[in-house]
Amino acid sequence: MLDYKLLEALVAVIDQGGFERGARYLGLTQSAVSQRIKLLEARLGQPVLVRSPRLAPTPLGRKLLNHAQQVRLLEGDLLGEVPALGSGEQRLRLAINADSLATWWPEAIGRFCERHPVLFDLVVEDQEVALKRMRDGDVAGCICDSPTPVQGARSYPLGSMRYRALASPAFVTRHFADGVTPEALRRAPAIVFGPDDRLQHRYLAMHGVEPPFPHHLCPSSEGFVGLALAGLGYGMVPERQAQRELSEGRLQEIDAGPHLAEGRLVDLSPGHVIDVPLYWHHWRQGGKVLDALTDHLLRLGDAWLTPLSKV
Repeated sequence: MLDYKLLEALVAVIDQGGFERGARYLGLTQSAVSQRIKLLEARLGQPVLVRSPRLAPTPLGRKLLNHAQQVRLLEGDLLGEVPALGSGEQRLRLAINADSLATWWPEAIGRFCERHPVLFDLVVEDQEVALKRMRDGDVAGCICDSPTPVQGARSYPLGSMRYRALASPAFVTRHFADGVTPEALRRAPAIVFGPDDRLQHRYLAMHGVEPPFPHHLCPSSEGFVGLALAGLGYGMVPERQAQRELSEGRLQEIDAGPHLAEGRLVDLSPGHVIDVPLYWHHWRQGGKVLDALTDHLLRLGDAWLTPLSKV
């Protein structure tokens, strides 16, 4: 039988990103957590963690983390039905891409939490790599761009996020005075969210441009738009984010016409969009709250995202 105190130490080390932070989270010393991990490995006869070059679970460690995630969710169901056992609140650890978190996710999840007492641990991860968090047993659910679930999980289509290439009018005047040509795109600085972000590469490929290209790295959705507003570069901005900013008087409406000569941001290539499909993944044995969240997202997804059938 598994000793769940030892398993708890493994979960804390991975969730918190290290032995020291994991120990603080559990209210233990770092030495005590290290001893628990060593004892777990001794009882299983093989390592559960790789210590270098970076801390990561082994294949066995991933299986244990997956198990721990599902046990945690099922315990949450039981606590909700038997209040005498403890608090009915439940935690869900999910991997969400930054653009969803900056646009539709808060509104969607706010409605859900009106009916379900859930606390969230949100891990911000690019939609192209979030599924790795599921595979590693780090999260109970994720939003990513792959329709293929990992073993033991389910996948459902949510819809697509639509992106447009936006820049400030002053930036366009400086770098695209003669139009959005391949030569201009090779010279003009772009804004890229992070090393896993390939949206800019896809946009350039539409214009026959291959990397490398000059670019800023900005791992913040709000900061990304801020850099574009300041004229530092051009980048792929979620359509919904631009429309939301419109209500605050900061951006011109991106559907107003083929040439957006006014406003603080303009569309570099009217009519050219990139649609990124998003899929919701969760463990099959995730419990009632995770099932309810899935139903909620699938029922109301069209209110926030472009239906995949229309892409």
